[in-house]
Amino acid sequence: MTPVSSASPASPRIAIVGSGFAGIGMAIRLLKMGITSFTIYEAASDIGGTWRDNTYPGAACDVPSHLYSFSFEPSPAWSHAFGDQAEILAYLKHCVRKYGVAHYVRCNARVAAARFDEVRRTWQVEIDANGALESIEADVVIAASGPLSRPALPHIAGLERFEGKLFHSARWDHAYPLEGKRVAVIGTGASAIQFVPQIQPRVARLELFQRTAPWVMPKPNKPIGPLAQWLFRHLPFTQRFVRGAIYWQLESRAVAFVVNPKLMKLPMKFGLSYLERRVKDPALRARLTPNYRLGCKRVLLSSDYYRAVIQPNVDVVTTGIREIVADGIVTHDGTHHRADAIICGTGFQVNDVGAPFDVIGIEGADLGAMWLRDGPEAYLGTSIANFPNFFMIVGPNTGLGHNSMIYMIESQVQYIADCLRVLRRRKARTMNLRPDVQRDFNARLQREMQHSVWASGCHSWYQTKTGKVTAVWPGFTFNFRKRTRRVRPRDYRFAP
Repeated sequence: MTPVSSASPASPRIAIVGSGFAGIGMAIRLLKMGITSFTIYEAASDIGGTWRDNTYPGAACDVPSHLYSFSFEPSPAWSHAFGDQAEILAYLKHCVRKYGVAHYVRCNARVAAARFDEVRRTWQVEIDANGALESIEADVVIAASGPLSRPALPHIAGLERFEGKLFHSARWDHAYPLEGKRVAVIGTGASAIQFVPQIQPRVARLELFQRTAPWVMPKPNKPIGPLAQWLFRHLPFTQRFVRGAIYWQLESRAVAFVVNPKLMKLPMKFGLSYLERRVKDPALRARLTPNYRLGCKRVLLSSDYYRAVIQPNVDVVTTGIREIVADGIVTHDGTHHRADAIICGTGFQVNDVGAPFDVIGIEGADLGAMWLRDGPEAYLGTSIANFPNFFMIVGPNTGLGHNSMIYMIESQVQYIADCLRVLRRRKARTMNLRPDVQRDFNARLQREMQHSVWASGCHSWYQTKTGKVTAVWPGFTFNFRKRTRRVRPRDYRFAP
């Protein structure tokens, strides 16, 4: 489908980039507003975003299912407290069917670039459709591809020389048999913590190359029984109550994340006690003990990771990698670790990279170049000065360390919907964020960040190489919800 030709303020032509929770949530909101002049452009062959791409063994969410779902579409059918990849993807496809979104999705259509035409006051969007380039015109562009959509391979000398099987966890090769193989895993972050326990029993030898020991907490993933599912289905208020209770339980943790990180001492004691109970070997336990404050890096939930790494066919390697050779990995101490396969659990390109696609605004403003120079920056993670009618969902400084990203996504969807209402009410073609508003907002945000746990000394993917924290929100989620409930027209300049 191509956006309709109408360009009136009441029916703007809208290009949504990405079909994960953000893109689908935005589309549903537009349909509820009576706006049908939009298209979701999806680079892959199906919808789903993160939950389509990450099919590695054990892939699951670390936020409880009742909260990791749209507030307007609760599911009574979750099988466990935490949804796995298949259940979450099925939920997203259910939402697409129920709300009639499929008609507006165009798959195998990668947005390569978006350039603002200052004369026509529209966006010229370049689409790569299976290698064939085409251009469409849109009044509004909404980037909903998210920060965890571009896998990051490690920058290690010799990576291309490896003659065995090599793949990223987000591009898992299910056709490759791991049984009886010597497998090297680079990275011990959120993905590895889930797939390592799944592949450990299958492989002959598993070596985990760990740069920094993660904080691991037990995951209370209890089944949701038939009685509870019946209650949620027939008495929906019970599920709303559970969702609210989970929200406030998680939100209370923000006090330690963003108000007083010293409060992390108690959960840190619990985490170390959990490690001590699970790992009896003092030498291995020392390698698995984090050396930074809890929360500074992403806190990981798993009740079987430690159980896997203590097995006799597993070794945790903490010596840095010097190079990759044809048949394995060589560490800085000269040890040659032979491997049949290397699995990179090395995360995604979040910081120190450009925009998800080329975005050129007023007077040639290049979003990617700006972000590479100064780090990703926006206003409320949504609007960017000199890029009129260009909005982001899960943009800079909207990530969380303590609560559900779906709550943040719905907040941004509300804000963008209100932007469209303001445009319609003012009969304006464009709204452009004032540069001073963005500058003042981010200066205040970075000041607040200095009190957070993310600025307590460690380096993580939340930060740029210079240490600027650009991925997470330094406050309570309900404050973000309050800030995004209504647009302040004075923050923007409007053009007819």
